Amino acid sequence: MLEKLLRSLLGAAMIGALGASAARAAEDCGSGAGKIKDEAMCVGRTAESLPGADDDYFVNMDYGATKRPEELAKALDPYLPGITPEDARKAAVVGRNNWVVWTAGNDRLWNIMNQKSFGQLDFLKTLSSHPSLTKFSRDNRWSYLGLVNEPCFEKATGPRADRFGLWLDTRDPSCPADPYEDETKYPGVKFGARGRSEAFPVGSYYGYATGIVGLRLFPNPDFDDEAERKWDPVRFYTDPSYYNDKDLIRPYRVGMSCGFCHVGPNPTNPPADPEHPKWENLNSNPGAQYFWWDRIFTYAADPKDFAWQYFHVSRPGALDTSLLSTDYIMNPRTMNAIYQLGPRLALGLKLGREKLTGGEQLNKQFTEYVPAQSPLTQFFKAPDQAFTPHVLKDGSDSAGALGSFNRVYVNIGLFSEEWLEHFNAIVGGKPISAIPIATGRANSTYWQANEAQTPNTALFFLATAKPDYLKNAPAGANHLTWDAATLDRGKEVFGERCLRCHSSKLPEKTFELFPKEGCVGKDYLSCWNKYWAYTKTDAFKQEAKAIAKSGDFLTDNFLSTDLRVPVSLLETNACSPLATNAIKNNIWNDFSSSSYKELPSVGTITVHDPYTGAPRSYAMPAGGRGYTRPPSLVSLWSTAPFLVNNSLGAFQESPSVDARLKSFDSSIEQLLWPEKRITKYETYGQHDIDYVTASGKKLRGAVDVTTETSYLRVPKGFLPNLLQAGIDVGEDVKWLVDALRLGNFFDENGVAIGPIPKGTPVALIGNLDLDKRDNPLEDLLHKAKVLKLLAKLKIALKSLPPNASDDDARRAFASSYGDLLELNKCPDFIANRGHYFGTDYFAEEPGLSDADKKALIAFLKTM
Repeated sequence: MLEKLLRSLLGAAMIGALGASAARAAEDCGSGAGKIKDEAMCVGRTAESLPGADDDYFVNMDYGATKRPEELAKALDPYLPGITPEDARKAAVVGRNNWVVWTAGNDRLWNIMNQKSFGQLDFLKTLSSHPSLTKFSRDNRWSYLGLVNEPCFEKATGPRADRFGLWLDTRDPSCPADPYEDETKYPGVKFGARGRSEAFPVGSYYGYATGIVGLRLFPNPDFDDEAERKWDPVRFYTDPSYYNDKDLIRPYRVGMSCGFCHVGPNPTNPPADPEHPKWENLNSNPGAQYFWWDRIFTYAADPKDFAWQYFHVSRPGALDTSLLSTDYIMNPRTMNAIYQLGPRLALGLKLGREKLTGGEQLNKQFTEYVPAQSPLTQFFKAPDQAFTPHVLKDGSDSAGALGSFNRVYVNIGLFSEEWLEHFNAIVGGKPISAIPIATGRANSTYWQANEAQTPNTALFFLATAKPDYLKNAPAGANHLTWDAATLDRGKEVFGERCLRCHSSKLPEKTFELFPKEGCVGKDYLSCWNKYWAYTKTDAFKQEAKAIAKSGDFLTDNFLSTDLRVPVSLLETNACSPLATNAIKNNIWNDFSSSSYKELPSVGTITVHDPYTGAPRSYAMPAGGRGYTRPPSLVSLWSTAPFLVNNSLGAFQESPSVDARLKSFDSSIEQLLWPEKRITKYETYGQHDIDYVTASGKKLRGAVDVTTETSYLRVPKGFLPNLLQAGIDVGEDVKWLVDALRLGNFFDENGVAIGPIPKGTPVALIGNLDLDKRDNPLEDLLHKAKVLKLLAKLKIALKSLPPNASDDDARRAFASSYGDLLELNKCPDFIANRGHYFGTDYFAEEPGLSDADKKALIAFLKTM
């Protein structure tokens, strides 16, 4: 979003100037898509030299699962018959280490992101407790940022001499050493300046622990003698003219593991103080439900900066997974909890058959890692049939379970040397192309090493990702006090209304309606419609009720069909199912199936004007978009707020059992009584509009708007030299530079484009579509409209007087409103709409009685 507007308003020369210093360390490793090597391969490291760690340092996590190897072996025996307890333990240990501490060389990416975000993202600041960082430190890292403080660390009370003066957490001397820092056992990649002195060693390929779970610290290979002479840790924290500099080279890069977004408090053994958890209070699979992405990505969290307004749309526990490889759509989604992986895989054998072609066939499959007699070999039939879960909210990640694991690592920076050749990070400006698996495997040692480790990660979750039942939580039984009749009725209601989407145990006829293990592809919608019609029959409801009331209903139940549900039926916000990263020839082409890319359009949906609520029709595209897979209801009591973007229900900062249930009670009430949906939240800028549901009835909905007058800002130090020094430029960008130098946008602090008035729908600007079209004529016409819009905005903004009011700014924007709406890639602005099943707002069936809703809630709390 920020980069695309700046590219359009300031000219391509500005953005192009940002990449020079970021590429410095890779200058001898080739260049260009398909030709560049990663840092490890560049210096001759092999995948075998980067094996997964076998230290069981996290032994107390995940209910202490690795302390009981016999139980691990029992859990894995259905997939690896005869596996010994010790082999099961080793696999789980390596798999968990891969999840929690392995960053696969992505510290390079996050260093570049500091520049690409114009200094907004600065993990070295996020890790710090310097007094100048008044909004956060280790003391409130959980409550303010939603990040998990790593046990065995203490708050920095001064600069660390061993960390070049950075105020980073220090290790508690009473704790054992972090084994992953052992550079003898895990020798790091000697690249660039790494290892140039005793004070600047190569380090371990797992980096140093930072005090935040999921972030690791690595010596910056660009930090040579000259960079060290220029380094000033005092000014790094206190002087914007120093740290807001595209040429500043920091002593360390920060790498991110999957655990950063997935490790969280154990729902049934939460920490007494979430700022000071113990390892036994943490699990690997809940997802970062408390994560404030706006405060993390924009550490200054300045409401007058539109970048913060843009990320502020992501509610706690949600983020836009297409943030870096942009699709020009704001679609924050909740971070997935990983439960019941085994039953989910088994469901893939019945409903998840996907056809793979071309590069899709290169995804790693279980058949390459397990004995021929293992049941895991069933999930792939060479050369082109995968039986797989549908990962990501839109079900697009569909080329096999291991492929899904590997794609996650690419999305957080694995082989960023190649990945960044295929798009302009953060929000583009050039056509996006697919990153080929073949190229990653050929040119990246980290890629090869990652593929070797992820099978153990899958085994770890197969063995450990069990439900967190409320009955097992402290005083959990106090919240399960219904009589047997109420609970029995709740099971019946669930069978009649919910099981059709939220159970992996289904009436047998279901599978007949999805022939060929899923009917995935161009015929899918026809099969879905037949199934949906069947779920409304008495025959389905009677069998479904019997299934829900069976004593083993919750045993090995993923509590989702994992089918793709048309958003036209769900009526939820359409921005997530409109995501384009996985469609044909886009960035994740090789990680989505051809079956997904052949999915038909779900038809036309109704969207609403963000100011007036006036309805209009919007034709959903085909080719994969338009669907959402039902979330699992496993441990539902602990995962509120609800809906795909966490917009339904009151967020609770505490991970305690009581707080989780307060959030659940609020969320489930709003889900089942839509008229009670809260549209005003203390920390969010929202306004209400009336909108029409498919039932013809009206509801009030929330539109995310800017909380204050804001600007698109670029500090002076991130501007290219042509703007800083006043040198002559070519005619193609001269008019833009002159406008910046002489107009209202450029001053001694840099560039500030605006004002964007308070109350502006954030997605009106954030979803501006600059995507390349397949049809050349359509592409030309579209770009002409974009240029016309940007020219109109430039003139309107430049005409504003100094210290323009919000009313002045609104009038300036008013002339472009129709164009902004027409060019919006997702013109669906209501955040908390949809999922009206069981209510009076669902067009196809009568709503449940209040008594039935309460009985249903009683049953849901047992899951």
